[in-house]
Amino acid sequence: MRVPVEWLKDYVNIDGIETKTLVDRLVLTGSNNEGITDFTRQIENVVVGKILEIKQHPNADKLVVCQVDVGAEVIQIVTGATNISEMDYIPVALHGSTIAGGVKIKKGKLRGEVSNGMLCSFDELGFDGSVIPKEFDDGILILDQAYPLGMPFLETLKLSDPIIDFEITPNRSDCLSMIGMAREVAASFDQTLVHPKVYEDKASSEIEKYASVVIEDPDLCPRYTAKVVQDIKIENSPMWLQIRLMQAGMRPINNIVDITNYVMLEYGQPIHAFDLDSVDEGKIIVRRVKPNETIVTLDDKERALEEDMLVIADPKKAIALAGVMGGANTEVTPETKRVLLEVATFDKTSIRKTSKEIGLRSEASSRYEKGVSDQLPLIVVNRICHLIEALGAGKVVPGLIDVYPNPKDKVRIPFRISRINQVIGSDLTEEDVIGFLKKLDIRVEREDGLVAVPPHYRLDLDKEIDLVEEVARLYGYDKIQMTLPKAATWGALTNGQRIEKTAKTELLASGVNEILTYSFVSKRDLDRIRLGENSYLRNQVELINPLGEEFSVMRSSLVPNVLEVLSRNYNRKNQSVRIFEMGSVFLPRENDLPIERKMLTIGIFGEQEDFYSLKGIVESLLDGMHVKDYFFEKEANAPTYHKGRCANLFVGKHLVGTLGEIHPLVQEEYSIGVRSYVADLDFNLLMQMTTEDVLFTPIPKYPAVERDMAVLVRDEVTSRQIETIVRRVGGKLLESIRMFDMYKGKQISEGHKSVAYALIFRAEDRTLSDDEVNGVFSKILKELEAELGAQLR
Repeated sequence: MRVPVEWLKDYVNIDGIETKTLVDRLVLTGSNNEGITDFTRQIENVVVGKILEIKQHPNADKLVVCQVDVGAEVIQIVTGATNISEMDYIPVALHGSTIAGGVKIKKGKLRGEVSNGMLCSFDELGFDGSVIPKEFDDGILILDQAYPLGMPFLETLKLSDPIIDFEITPNRSDCLSMIGMAREVAASFDQTLVHPKVYEDKASSEIEKYASVVIEDPDLCPRYTAKVVQDIKIENSPMWLQIRLMQAGMRPINNIVDITNYVMLEYGQPIHAFDLDSVDEGKIIVRRVKPNETIVTLDDKERALEEDMLVIADPKKAIALAGVMGGANTEVTPETKRVLLEVATFDKTSIRKTSKEIGLRSEASSRYEKGVSDQLPLIVVNRICHLIEALGAGKVVPGLIDVYPNPKDKVRIPFRISRINQVIGSDLTEEDVIGFLKKLDIRVEREDGLVAVPPHYRLDLDKEIDLVEEVARLYGYDKIQMTLPKAATWGALTNGQRIEKTAKTELLASGVNEILTYSFVSKRDLDRIRLGENSYLRNQVELINPLGEEFSVMRSSLVPNVLEVLSRNYNRKNQSVRIFEMGSVFLPRENDLPIERKMLTIGIFGEQEDFYSLKGIVESLLDGMHVKDYFFEKEANAPTYHKGRCANLFVGKHLVGTLGEIHPLVQEEYSIGVRSYVADLDFNLLMQMTTEDVLFTPIPKYPAVERDMAVLVRDEVTSRQIETIVRRVGGKLLESIRMFDMYKGKQISEGHKSVAYALIFRAEDRTLSDDEVNGVFSKILKELEAELGAQLR
């Protein structure tokens, strides 16, 4: 919410309060500051001037030479502007001045003619192009009246005060308005709020001759008020009004539209003006959309509407999309003579849904979807009428249309002083608490205890804890003493959380960094990893209201997310990357919430990385988690992976996951120019197979006996087959087996390979003799030969 300080002064006395003090106090009471725009920091020596004479430049067809009175003297300025006339009052940047962006202006010559400064546009004075009135888009700013010549321009249009940009939380819809922020300032600095002047209606029903209103769906439109204004004069708004709108981030259009926008910014209540002569029978009907109904909105786009949306209509057609945008068929134009002013409240959920479904978000919808008080329309409609008559834009027809079928009861909140002090950690008296609430216009009554009655605009207050927050922020968060939390129980990690922590610690120890990615993904992600058409992972949970195609489903695999991060790192020139994500995937379940499975996916690439690097990371993880009886088997049918460089991980009889080198086509899809490797593991299964109770094993008393063994086997024989036989025959005397070499070459016959192992033998109760070890070793070799045809080298 952009808050011009000069505008804020209309409602609360902040003279003498420095901007920093104002911002700091509001931050401490809950209004976070997002920035400050100060024109005085960039505009220097720009004054009001008056064009006395304009002549064609003798040496340039597109330039003119102006004689400009700047108070102390008449100076010559050369310009290419086409929207200026003699006797116009304009801003002039004199020699040595500074304009927006820190640009210095100096006198010089343009095509042989002296120019002692520059005539300024809105853009050169620091205004964003999106808010500049169309007539000044490419031209000089022309002032709307005579001002003292030579007067500093910032003082002329009251631009000396800064604009403060506040972050408004979704629950504080009342602060999306100047008066709302003025209330916060008044409460924070113990000042009195000054309310704007409003139109005082006469006791008359003359309006009934011109218009009528029917609400067919009061569940979506609780209240609808309307006034009629005739003898409309469409023209530009006064400069002060245009400047305020521009400072608040809105482009001035014409006096009627500008007044409605001004009051919307003032109160936070959206308003719409209809050309009454374009409304059939002058009858307003608030209803849901009819089948196949469309509307052309004010941005000249035809929009197909859904039947659960709400529209404003006349007996023949829809004339506005309720709470979002008006229709082009009733737009206020220069020919408009009568307008109907709509000030209504709509269901915030309906407005949010409509705005999202048609892809249109406006200043009105952004306020309605956060909630607008049902009491505001009556105040706001009379404020608009006051400004219309005060600015001579039209004549208000006496009488008011106010359709309010189901008035709401006031919210009443019982509260306890003791509870407030308990939560805050303070020692406030009843008088203190009531005083803070009174500053916020919260009335306190006594009814079997204390009862707070919030004002109509504080839609966020409905429970005792809400009052605690209000008291705390006015008391001052900085005054609350630091204390240790009090609790009757001690918190502790669950078994699952402990296992997760262990797993992450092991991965970090292996140099693998954790990542976190979105759960919402694109359907196309599974195509990118070449997943089979019949894979169960293709059955994804679809979102009802996705942000777009890229976020239309919930992920059923972490592999695309990890590859996306690997790709990003590769394309940003990272030479070596090790990452992992531990997160949920989602699989649909009929008539129930999706099944959530926790997966662990690891991704690596780099000059020193290969399949065995990834395998080593996984083995370190499993060992650290005390997972036993795991082994790897070659996998040739995983389309995401390279056919000859992929393996499945088993723990006992359970398939836990797959790891390997990514298929070249998948790497190309993700623009990864080096070999990359991914392990995709079912962490839910791993948690079930983790052994948390680790028993102490004493250091062996007796020495070990080592034997190396190199055997010649056929190519199709796997290391696991060999190790299984060795472990079975070796029995209790075999402490460990480790493959340390695999060789194929000239000395090895075609179709065979040499595999070498280091075997360690040890007994718990004695020192093994060579005869015992040799006996077991011989049995191992015989069994290998019998079962696998292995030959000792």
